[in-house]
Amino acid sequence: MTGLFFDQALLPQGWTHAVRIVVDGGRIVSIGSGRPAEPGDERHRIGLPGICNLHSHAFQRGMAGLAELREASADSFWTWRDVMYRFVGRMTADDIEVVAAQAYVEMLEAGFTRVGEFHYIHHDVSGEPYDNPGELAERVAAAAEVSGIGLTLLPVFYAHAGFGGRSPDPGQRRFVNNVDGFLRLIDASRRAVAGQDGAVVGLAPHSLRAVTPDELKEVVALAMDGPIHIHVAEQTGEVEDCIAWSGQRPLQWLFDHAPVDRRWCLIHATHATPAEIHAVADCGAVAGLCPVTEANLGDGTFSAQEFIGRSGIFGVGTDSNVLIGLTDELRQLEYSQRLALKARNVMASGDTISTGRALFDSALCGGSQALGVTKAGLTEGAFADIVSLDAESVALAGRAGDAILDSWIFGTGRSLVDCVWARGRKVVKDGRHLGRETVAPRFRRVIEGLLSA
Repeated sequence: MTGLFFDQALLPQGWTHAVRIVVDGGRIVSIGSGRPAEPGDERHRIGLPGICNLHSHAFQRGMAGLAELREASADSFWTWRDVMYRFVGRMTADDIEVVAAQAYVEMLEAGFTRVGEFHYIHHDVSGEPYDNPGELAERVAAAAEVSGIGLTLLPVFYAHAGFGGRSPDPGQRRFVNNVDGFLRLIDASRRAVAGQDGAVVGLAPHSLRAVTPDELKEVVALAMDGPIHIHVAEQTGEVEDCIAWSGQRPLQWLFDHAPVDRRWCLIHATHATPAEIHAVADCGAVAGLCPVTEANLGDGTFSAQEFIGRSGIFGVGTDSNVLIGLTDELRQLEYSQRLALKARNVMASGDTISTGRALFDSALCGGSQALGVTKAGLTEGAFADIVSLDAESVALAGRAGDAILDSWIFGTGRSLVDCVWARGRKVVKDGRHLGRETVAPRFRRVIEGLLSA
């Protein structure tokens, strides 16, 4: 057993002083407060629950910054996607594993303790299936294992290049499957994570443009009680194409044709009408927001104020991994709302007047639901996913309680994460991942090789 003592920690009931957490077998077995530390306890000033990163394409960490060159008179998501296709078209299985490990190391250093890997690379560089359909799922699982991050693996069903079953483009050759092939992929994905404590396997129809209605129905039926994630209404072009195909907007079509409920995480949902916002909130699905990527790609701004006004549930993800930072995602979410509404402290609501606390609590709740975590936060029986902050930082001088979160999210340009435990395993110390010195050089060699090819 391991004893961790925090001068103050954020428990489900709120900020609590003199908190002692006992960890055994990767889980929190007891929490006490108001008593002194015991001999042998590891002592820290500030304790927080780790947060789930609900949407990641880990391989894209390797291309961060490479798409910041204007290539057309109207640069857009679609021109960015061409850069991504070229990059992934060169990556070997080894490359994908190394880049994923680097991304996961950085996530842990940022305070994310579980990742939802929206995993859509399945075949080799030629587009031919591997002999083992789970080859790349196993590489993702290996990267999660070496980094220590908790994994919710979301194998992606991707069959078409556009609405109405359009044939896939050459750049999508590594992604595509039919339903029978996808069933084999799910089975292989479950085997890939079988040895990892707490690993979850869900599934992800990529988007309405990548599946037909019949395929969507078949794929969703495979999920059972597991998480279901889908990209939806991210781009205005996607909305227009969906209307041209079906006469309905993407979210409207999805609610009319799929059993959307609490299992679902609707990634982006950027371009939603008020009626669609209400439908997402009312069904209990999670809005999977990726504010940094959505800003980087010029997607637009989710109607978050209206959504939380309906008690909607949201979490955050790093998506393209152009920048990996928990506070960056939360801050960008709030600032996007301030710019759109010309107001301040938009995401604070109800009895929670601290914007930082409101953002943090929502990300904890929504991320956990989206990734199939049944117990979230610092509570007995939950996985010991714990983050300590650097209380010596000048950004936290004189702060206590919710002011810590406000200052961490809005008042510093660097991460204040000191230590991180993921499923009880200490993986970050003094702000650096314990495996960084092994992982980073491998990442550097892979990227140098890809960019010189």
